[in-house]
Amino acid sequence: MRLDEALAAVPDWGEPRVLRRPSRNSAKASWTLDHVGVQALAEGGTHVTAIELWWPGEGRTSGTRVLLEGDEVFTTPAVDLFRHAMERGWTVDTSQPEYPVIPNVSLGFTRQTSQEVERDTDGLPKYVTSVLVAGTDYYNYRYQDGSR
Repeated sequence: MRLDEALAAVPDWGEPRVLRRPSRNSAKASWTLDHVGVQALAEGGTHVTAIELWWPGEGRTSGTRVLLEGDEVFTTPAVDLFRHAMERGWTVDTSQPEYPVIPNVSLGFTRQTSQEVERDTDGLPKYVTSVLVAGTDYYNYRYQDGSR
């Protein structure tokens, strides 16, 4: 789907903030719905390549539930979220601790924030701060050596 088609498909979400980067041939449309940030990314062309959802932020609550096989993405501790994913037979790559991915499912997570939040013993936020969903080959660049 082209970014302009995605924008036209959600008129009730209000006017998005759109950032276009012609030098990179990319664009990003952003909305906030019930305190959850939503971004549609068009990277390397006009078609949407990924959708990213961002947690509401410190001190904010949302009635919107973002689920991964029944786990609340923003309120389940990251270690539990990833353990449950591995129990489902999915590979969880934490080689970049702030940006873990589930490559074959094409989910990427952010565990980074400048806000004062509860942290694990490794210093990372206890909960993920964003989840990105994309096409099946989105994270292939991380495995150029075939180590997936």
